[in-house]
Amino acid sequence: MAATDVNPTRMELIKTKERIVLAKKGHKLLKQKRDALILEFFKILKKAQDLRGELANRMKRAYGSLALAETYHNIQELSKVSLDLRKDIDIEIDVQNVMGVKIPNITTTMETKHFMSIPSYSVAATSAKIDAAVEDFDEVLKMVIKLAETETAMKRLILEIEKTKRRVNALEYVLIPRLDEQKRMISFRLEEMERDSFVSLKAIKRRLEKEKASI
Repeated sequence: MAATDVNPTRMELIKTKERIVLAKKGHKLLKQKRDALILEFFKILKKAQDLRGELANRMKRAYGSLALAETYHNIQELSKVSLDLRKDIDIEIDVQNVMGVKIPNITTTMETKHFMSIPSYSVAATSAKIDAAVEDFDEVLKMVIKLAETETAMKRLILEIEKTKRRVNALEYVLIPRLDEQKRMISFRLEEMERDSFVSLKAIKRRLEKEKASI
């Protein structure tokens, strides 16, 4: 609603002042929410950066273990062992609420399976080198899932931060200035109307006094 479309009444002025107070309170709360979300984002970003660095190191170690296993076993043996060692992974997802943003918290439970439990187990076909590679890649998988958790949290926080920033800007640069201008226009029109009323009353008073004097 444009300021020129508002009825210049005292009641409308009171309502406009109340809207300004409410808008400024909302602006303050949204700024606090935005700042809290940004702080949480950087905390998770640091965690994600640490995880990426650790994942890179574990990947290097895992591929080193795999390369060592390849020096003792051919690709067919390794492929067969990898298929026999397929594991069930249970993933539980809890939701943490951070300033209205639902952030996943993933708990992973991985089935423990060793060579001795494989029906086709053969001492000649397996070795501790394969076991080490399997353990290393199990850790890599757990870290990948944990990193996925932090990446998802970061994406959701970014979306909420952008949404909150748009609301803050809308209040700060659009709604509050428009309400301030509306208040100013209503006040100006009321003062103008009061001046006109005062001048009219003075003119009526003079006319009445003039008529009284002529009797």
